[in-house]
Amino acid sequence: MEENGPKLLGASYKDPVSSFRLFHKFSVHNQEVYWKIVLKELSIKFVREPTSILDASDKSKKGGTWFPGAVLNIAECCLLPWPSQNKTDDSTAIVWRDEGFDDYPVNRMSLKELRTQVMTVANALDTMFQKGDRIAIDMPMTCNAVIVYLAIILGGFVVVGIADSFAPQEIGTRMRVAKAKAIFTQDFIIRGGKKFPLYSRVMEGTSAKAIVIPATGDLLGVTPRNGDMSWKDFLSRSAGRSSMYSPVYQSADALINILFSSGTTGEPKAIPWTQLCPIRCGADTWGHLDVRPKDIGCWPTNLGWVMGPIQLFSSFLNGATLALYHGSPLGRGFCKFVQDARVSVLGSVPSLVKSWKAGNLTEGLDWTKIRVLATTGEASDIDDNLWLSSRTCYKPIVECCGGTELASSYIQGSLLQPQAFGAFSGASMSTGFVILDEQGNPYPDDLPCSGEVGLFPLYFGATNRLLNADHDKVYFDGMPIYRGRYFCCSNSDDMEI
Repeated sequence: MEENGPKLLGASYKDPVSSFRLFHKFSVHNQEVYWKIVLKELSIKFVREPTSILDASDKSKKGGTWFPGAVLNIAECCLLPWPSQNKTDDSTAIVWRDEGFDDYPVNRMSLKELRTQVMTVANALDTMFQKGDRIAIDMPMTCNAVIVYLAIILGGFVVVGIADSFAPQEIGTRMRVAKAKAIFTQDFIIRGGKKFPLYSRVMEGTSAKAIVIPATGDLLGVTPRNGDMSWKDFLSRSAGRSSMYSPVYQSADALINILFSSGTTGEPKAIPWTQLCPIRCGADTWGHLDVRPKDIGCWPTNLGWVMGPIQLFSSFLNGATLALYHGSPLGRGFCKFVQDARVSVLGSVPSLVKSWKAGNLTEGLDWTKIRVLATTGEASDIDDNLWLSSRTCYKPIVECCGGTELASSYIQGSLLQPQAFGAFSGASMSTGFVILDEQGNPYPDDLPCSGEVGLFPLYFGATNRLLNADHDKVYFDGMPIYRGRYFCCSNSDDMEI
């Protein structure tokens, strides 16, 4: 059976649409084989191999137990060379540019440099926290934010993601719900040439210890309150310690990141990510966006929203380079960065595209290095999509829709099929779902219909609990039973990436 997957992939050259449908069906009904194929493509290092891909015998878990017995550190997987991807210590891991330096060369960080800086931060964390402590990040998605994120996971701690746009009360709520011991933040946020306070909002929202990173340069633009710490003083705690670091290895279902729903329908749900979630991130971008080693991927986002971790893990686990712009994505500076960084995979949200189009911000710029575009978060405008695609010599735009608790998209475009602007072309790989009528009965396949999506509970990477709510009540109560298992409801506010 294991040989069927590659053969189906190869058939795509003859009949792309039917081949995608065949391979998708194969991935749903042959999960063990499909995920073995995926693991060969991603840079996943197990310290202890899983005894199987899926153990469906435990009926207490609606989605079964994935990778039972596996032990790894997913942050380490992001930081190691990987021969099959031609990823070496000298490979470029991150490219970035600070807003206001748009005519300067793009900055580059090698994989070795990234690993060294992550280990330095992890060593400093060990002097202040106990393994398993929850540590928040509330800052733009900068190089330092990515370094801190990976260091927290490398050291066996747990990231608490908080979007940098939140008001003090929202920051405080998430810190309380997640039981975070400390928070990394910036003194200011630089957007459109202006400074916006961030540390002051954090101070107002929580009394937890804050480590404050300067937005520009080496000197803070604020005075830390008693008990808080500057980035410089924090890093100095690693002095005298080994320059190397031994990752903390844990089971595949160990907690690494707490993310939150939008909270538009009540208190935000605290959604725990395990080490399985990043694998799902990398798998879906490999299977649907065709992210390859040496690609350069850029998606303006934030580590407080699900797209931040998705973009981070999708790049590093596929051997691609992560492109970060330290500033507003709404200006020409960002669009020029896309050109200068030679971005090949560009993600966006429709409102961003509308701003680029309205300001004609790509005029005179060369976006032809872009190979594939992606969009999520909002309903797309067909005219805007046509404009965006025209900037790239009419490259396809892959629509994505999923959720924080899925670590991916359940419905998504595929490059094995023609793409229509503003439309999805099918379920994501290994995902099964049906459209339910008002009585909860599934419509037949391939029949045009309108109704509620019911997800099959056998879903790799999906979380199986909430930290501050009843998971079964939120996602399964009231849903019909399919083959002895409940469908998962897909209409909560969490189900929007």
